[in-house]
Amino acid sequence: MKRLLYIFLVTLFITSCETSPQQQELCNSVVYEMNIRQYTPEGTFAAAQEHLPRLKELGVDIVWLMPIYPIGVKERKGTLGSYYAISDYCATNPEFGSLEDFDNFVKEAHKLDLRVVLDWVANHTSPDAKWINQCPADWYVRDSLGNTVVNYDWYDIAELNYDNRDVWDEMKKSMHFWMERGIDGFRCDMACEVPLEFWQETIAELRAKYPGIYMLAEGEEPKLHSQCDFNSSYAWELHHLMNAIARGEKGVSDLLAYIEKDSQRHPENAFRLMFTSNHDENSWAGTEFERMGDAAKVMAVLTFTLPNSQPLIYTGQEMGWNKRFEFFEKDHIPAWEENEYGEFYKWLIDVKHNNPALAAGEKGGEFNVISSDNNTLVFTRTLPDNEVKVTAQLSSPWNYSIETK
Repeated sequence: MKRLLYIFLVTLFITSCETSPQQQELCNSVVYEMNIRQYTPEGTFAAAQEHLPRLKELGVDIVWLMPIYPIGVKERKGTLGSYYAISDYCATNPEFGSLEDFDNFVKEAHKLDLRVVLDWVANHTSPDAKWINQCPADWYVRDSLGNTVVNYDWYDIAELNYDNRDVWDEMKKSMHFWMERGIDGFRCDMACEVPLEFWQETIAELRAKYPGIYMLAEGEEPKLHSQCDFNSSYAWELHHLMNAIARGEKGVSDLLAYIEKDSQRHPENAFRLMFTSNHDENSWAGTEFERMGDAAKVMAVLTFTLPNSQPLIYTGQEMGWNKRFEFFEKDHIPAWEENEYGEFYKWLIDVKHNNPALAAGEKGGEFNVISSDNNTLVFTRTLPDNEVKVTAQLSSPWNYSIETK
């Protein structure tokens, strides 16, 4: 018995130290966040599906869909409500189309070799969700009067109670529902607000059945990688640092200190989702041009080239869309157009794909600082057969260059 236990532990250790083929394939990937409601005038799966060849041509690898589920009516914000106030985890928002329409979207994406990832909101539901009426009261966190509890000023949600194992089971069952429809993984909203033990157990079960699953955590806790096996996590601190650099409040030394600290905190195989915009930043803090001004492009270059970067492009960035999307209303892009920003992001993606030194995780090249004078940072990412040299001027006039060999 002891010998069998020893063999099991050794095997487990070896397995945990290896990089899976899926992780190797993902290490040079680029994520695109699609806001279905605002993506087209129609705001439907079918209309968005027509744009998948354009995204393939751009070069993205993973299409992350913001929540596609029915939205609660009770305490709804605005006319259409928040995507994150979900009433039913196993259905689609009629605003976007039917399950069949969604299936067709996924099939077309897979024909183009694009992965499709769903936004998963495990922390809370809408206050009139199916579970509110169908399940026992202790499925939800409640106050002394028996009322459901909200987070922050989000009066349109009700927090789930993870002390109840039935919540775990039903949540996992709902995630399996979508995996069985052919999706490729989840972006997990507010991942740190849900017990790590839930993610640890759930991701292990999902990976056992779907070995290629991709898991992205909206959170910056290293244990999301080391204990829960998420592929990627948000680099929120870097994002706010880049905003501060663009405002002239921080500089090269602050960026280098961040890079060193981040590499020490996170496991070697962790991917860090890096971005100049996303749905939260765009709607509430402003576009990258509002926050970063002329520094927007050089900051985007950093998100593609810094150690462990898995870059994110948000809806509209590839055409320089300089407008805050309304969050609870229809506020679509009138028409897509080709311009310098499309060429800019296509160039960055090509650089990422064609240079193994820029891979995230342990497969990436060594990071070396060549110089950091006068607010200009010059660094290399180096492997034995590939080197990328990046020059980033982090003050006006904001400039950048990338050299490869």
